[in-house]
Amino acid sequence: MRTQRVLGLLLLVIALSFSGCKSSQTVVSDGTLNPNLSAKQLIKNNFKNNADFKTLSSRVKIETINGDQSQAVSVSLRMEKDKVIWLSKLGIVKAMITPTRVAYYNKLDNTYFDGDFAYLSHLLGTELNFQKVQSLLLGESLFPLDHNTYALSIFENSYLLQPKTQEDVFEIFLMLNPTHFKMDSQQIAQSETSRLLQIDYLTYQNVEDEILPEQTKIIALEKDDQLEINIEMKGISLNEDLRFPFKIPSGYEAITLD
Repeated sequence: MRTQRVLGLLLLVIALSFSGCKSSQTVVSDGTLNPNLSAKQLIKNNFKNNADFKTLSSRVKIETINGDQSQAVSVSLRMEKDKVIWLSKLGIVKAMITPTRVAYYNKLDNTYFDGDFAYLSHLLGTELNFQKVQSLLLGESLFPLDHNTYALSIFENSYLLQPKTQEDVFEIFLMLNPTHFKMDSQQIAQSETSRLLQIDYLTYQNVEDEILPEQTKIIALEKDDQLEINIEMKGISLNEDLRFPFKIPSGYEAITLD
């Protein structure tokens, strides 16, 4: 399954902006929806709560479920907003992404991957870049929001934004929280290829006045295959001086995602 192979690599990247050492408080939504709110007002409120920090360090628990198989791993994470996302599992497995690079190596089997987003985007069937990965991690829209191109409605306990004219290739559905206006869910559906990428933000937390995801569930469907990734954030440290050491050891074998 192509989506599984790509996300299997990217789960080390998709985890990349959570948890740490300082105290946090779970954000509780009161679920109050304003039926008179305009798309322009909603998007403006969403922009106000976009993450605004320099660096983030954390530990993250990631669980992947594929059919009857499941795997859980805890990783250390460091991030410099808009520049680099880095993680390490006891120094044995490391991954790093920048706006131009996706790299990963594993000392257990002496393998590595070093490329850009073009190949991964091709395999996923949708454009992928650093900004989208970062937005996914921070509970922000994967797509630029403009009130002139999005229609607003209410779906269950969320505000629903969708393009006034959906693309032929894929459909976009963005659900926003009525309390803090961050994402409740993001869904990208590709009917022609029977693909669905769904990102559900189950809970958020307030850390130093930043509203950041606490529990996130990612579901990737391709026909009859499903991959689920659960991300748990237990605390976050912001704006500390960080280093991002990363060097692929010599003699390692390059892996491919064909």
